Amino acid sequence: MSINKALLALALGFSLAACTNQDQAADTAAAEAEAASAEMEAAAADAADAVDSAADASAVAIEEGSEAATDTMGDAMDAADEAIENADEALDEAADAAEEAIDENN
Repeated sequence: MSINKALLALALGFSLAACTNQDQAADTAAAEAEAASAEMEAAAADAADAVDSAADASAVAIEEGSEAATDTMGDAMDAADEAIENADEALDEAADAAEEAIDENN
């Protein structure tokens, strides 16, 4: 942005130096100021658009991260349920084996 300002100031200086009439110089200065103002407004609009885009991208990333975390938690819960079922089956088998061993010893 500072390069644009420097170029505008240089152009304004040349314009003012080239003018022999004070009214022409004032008109040229006003036109240059309007051009600079328009350029600054355009730059501000571009900056606002960039901020909006960054905010949108952040919201999408947060949402995707949340979905991934939910999926991961669901997978972990499924794995825990399966482990509990396997442990329950193993306990039942151990209990059956213990009963058979008791029956054989009697």
